[in-house]
Amino acid sequence: MTYFAGVDLGATNVRAIVGDHAGEPIATSRRRTPQGPTGIDVTEAVLDTLRDACADAGIEPTAIEDAAIGSIGPFDLAEGAVVDPANLPDSIDRIPLTGPVERLVAVDDVALHNDATAGVIGERFYAARNPDDMCYVTISSGIGAGICCDGSVLSGWDGNAGEIGHIVVDPDGALTCGCGRAGHWEAYCSGRGIPTYARELARRSDLETALPLESDEFDAATVFAAADSDPLAARVIDRVADWNTIGIATLVHAVAPMVVSIGGAVATNNPELVIDPIRERLQTAVISNVPAVTPATLGESVVLRGALASAITDGSGDASAIVVRE
Repeated sequence: MTYFAGVDLGATNVRAIVGDHAGEPIATSRRRTPQGPTGIDVTEAVLDTLRDACADAGIEPTAIEDAAIGSIGPFDLAEGAVVDPANLPDSIDRIPLTGPVERLVAVDDVALHNDATAGVIGERFYAARNPDDMCYVTISSGIGAGICCDGSVLSGWDGNAGEIGHIVVDPDGALTCGCGRAGHWEAYCSGRGIPTYARELARRSDLETALPLESDEFDAATVFAAADSDPLAARVIDRVADWNTIGIATLVHAVAPMVVSIGGAVATNNPELVIDPIRERLQTAVISNVPAVTPATLGESVVLRGALASAITDGSGDASAIVVRE
């Protein structure tokens, strides 16, 4: 049997998978992402997680035919590393990835993708019809997109294509994004942005609310749960739907996908309040063909399975082009 491996490096968890040429999982492993003190500690966690998955599959790491990584960014692709990740402690300034994994599995060229790009590779590979023009959008603690256009997965020269969460949706810039710039989509509609926007709207409006705005436990889930009964929460979710639609419409106008698959915790936990409004409002928001807007099929495993699919298909996600190497 031919074995392939994928790694998902997130700010919270590291996961690894070993699968066959059809993308079927054989073994998986998971551990918490170290919070330092250095990036090498994160690298070691990635290697240990992959070793565990290989052990569970009953193989040595050198039995892996090919491997790929889906990761938080931003990247230094020339070095195969994550640099200055926003959601990890400041002491972690560089996380070497491709070189150490290549040495572990004895493979010459391990691919490194941002997590949303791995997502579109996975969604395309496992789709029933394997479309050549599709996007995967994650709406979670951050917002980003993976793009497949005319059958080519777009990564950009530096691996950082698809950072659509930094589209400006509010030119007045009432909120500042985690990147330091004002008015970005991610600042308002991510899991971190929604409670911040609720507090901002409460400050400058007279909408009634029972939301626990001052509580340390106040989060996006609280806003969604109150959307059908609390005037402030209802207004927040309505405005978030508008901004989400602006972001998706911008993506549609840029790359003309046939399908937009939406995942990430904010979307998958609240499809009626996140995905359905985008589908409805997109009809009047774009001047070109309106794509199908669907929930992501792979759930929280989309990045991990996408990394596995990348290893199998040399980064394309094109299941029709698989060469079986038994």
